[in-house]
Amino acid sequence: MTTANPSKVVALSGGIGGAKLALGLSRIVPSEDLTVIANTGDDFEHLGLLISPDIDTLKYTLAGLDNRELGWGRCDESWNFMAALREVGGDDWFNLGDRDLAIHVERTRRRAGGERLTTITQDIAVALGVKPRILPMSDDNVRTFVESDQGRLPFQDYFVRLKCAPIVKALEFVGAESSKPSKEVEAALSDRDLRAVIICPSNPLISIEPILAVPGIRVALANCTAPVIAVSPIIGGRAIKGPTAKMLDELGIGATAVAVADRYQDLLDGYVVEGDDYEDCVAAGYPFAIEQAETIMKSLDDRENLARTVLSIADNIRSQQTLQSRAVS
Repeated sequence: MTTANPSKVVALSGGIGGAKLALGLSRIVPSEDLTVIANTGDDFEHLGLLISPDIDTLKYTLAGLDNRELGWGRCDESWNFMAALREVGGDDWFNLGDRDLAIHVERTRRRAGGERLTTITQDIAVALGVKPRILPMSDDNVRTFVESDQGRLPFQDYFVRLKCAPIVKALEFVGAESSKPSKEVEAALSDRDLRAVIICPSNPLISIEPILAVPGIRVALANCTAPVIAVSPIIGGRAIKGPTAKMLDELGIGATAVAVADRYQDLLDGYVVEGDDYEDCVAAGYPFAIEQAETIMKSLDDRENLARTVLSIADNIRSQQTLQSRAVS
């Protein structure tokens, strides 16, 4: 049985967009009650190091260490390593700040020693002052590849080196079929004290769907005891940041809030959109609640307000489901 007043919240997140809502949630949900499941499909090996961009973005954001000037990476950064690398003709298309580099070196060292990514991520997060739990979607390697008009590309080559210029034809999550969620992820999604699962406004194709591709996670979401609420990353046919709209259009899916809802519809109890997209989503006739909210998060207040709104929607849906269950019984 579920508890009378469940308190735990789980968020599924990619990098920058998802981290904004995760930060808002961290401001209003007790840290011991918040778990963020992070996409690791963006992970890759570079210069002999294991890089986990979305995990690191979440860590820096939740620790208040994010670089707000650049919009990525760590604050108070220096770039001596990159300057020295260029001097000797090294591969410098992926910027690694000196402080950021320390995280990658330590992660790589510990992984080489056989430790789980989950354990390493939690230890580094705690050392940085992060209080909510950040869980990799899996301890197994899953790597996103982009089939494009320039051939098959590792995701970071497409995203960073080529600046999302190639036309996307298909996506592949290599290793997903043989991966499994960690015991911590399984426990978080099956917790009887679960209040809500929030799918953050991250790119559905390259941030959320790699998580859902890990066998068992999609089923766990469909069967969990809490309302599952998604926030649309598309507003009026455009994405706030990143290649979401471009990729949706190039794949023939369409850059609309409705198209994003279609990707998740078997999982959802509620879907949060901007006002301009509300009527189209209602007209689609989904069997879940469509709610309007201000989803653009420019300030810390915006992040907190959206977090409160999403949790309020989840609580209302839970109350309605409880009343309906009582009426049936």
